[in-house]
Amino acid sequence: MAGHSKWAQIKRTKAVVDAKRGALFTRLGREISVAARSGPDPAGNFQLRTAIEKARAAGVPNANIERAIAKGSGQGGADADSFEAVRYEGYGPGGVAVLIEAFTDNRNRTAADLRLAFNKHGGNLGETGCVGYLFEQRSVVRLAAGPEEAIAEEPLLEALLALDEGGGPAVLGYELLASDADGGPAAEVFAAFADLEALQDGLRRHGQAVVSWEHRWIPQTGCPLSDPDGLRRCLRLLDALDDLDDVRSVTANLEADGELMEAVLAV
Repeated sequence: MAGHSKWAQIKRTKAVVDAKRGALFTRLGREISVAARSGPDPAGNFQLRTAIEKARAAGVPNANIERAIAKGSGQGGADADSFEAVRYEGYGPGGVAVLIEAFTDNRNRTAADLRLAFNKHGGNLGETGCVGYLFEQRSVVRLAAGPEEAIAEEPLLEALLALDEGGGPAVLGYELLASDADGGPAAEVFAAFADLEALQDGLRRHGQAVVSWEHRWIPQTGCPLSDPDGLRRCLRLLDALDDLDDVRSVTANLEADGELMEAVLAV
């Protein structure tokens, strides 16, 4: 996949293994609340249904999910949700482009926290649009095989061909992964932003084991870093941004040699 970042794979795995449970629940609750503004019924609100599935996969209690829906849909009275989705952009060490999605009830506070993190780690928070053109938001559906199996490429290609011939959404690409967050083999299938619901439904109909789906920013042009110190500072920046309470996701166009990445992470 063009511009695919090894750091992105490491971050997604790390988020499951290392994330503080309370902070993760808070982040997922905000996502549910924002999605619930378009309607509290998951059956008619795909964005809400997606957020709920993600929360359940992370072990968020049903009571937390119901409370987040009530807040977002205005049923929470004085506790009604006031968060909004905001995008921020900037540069990391070595000119790496960084795109941040946040849920915030105070833009000034969130911008100040982000600016501090960028400045502390050798980056710069930029203006809206300064790096956004380097990314494209796409639908991503993750597939998984059994614990003792590998995802075979030929059956996957046959399923994608059948999806196309059946009038399904156009698949923009796919990637076989060595493992998913649970350690088993996995694959990811990419399509246009508007095709997320149709893509995951179509893949299920053609026998694929769908385990998650999301909209994700994909870097279209990579920024290679070969200097260990610069790479280390960039990774620290990305981690610092990802740890902020208001931040929902962090995407960068960082590219680095696998051996160098592993050496830096081992220090």
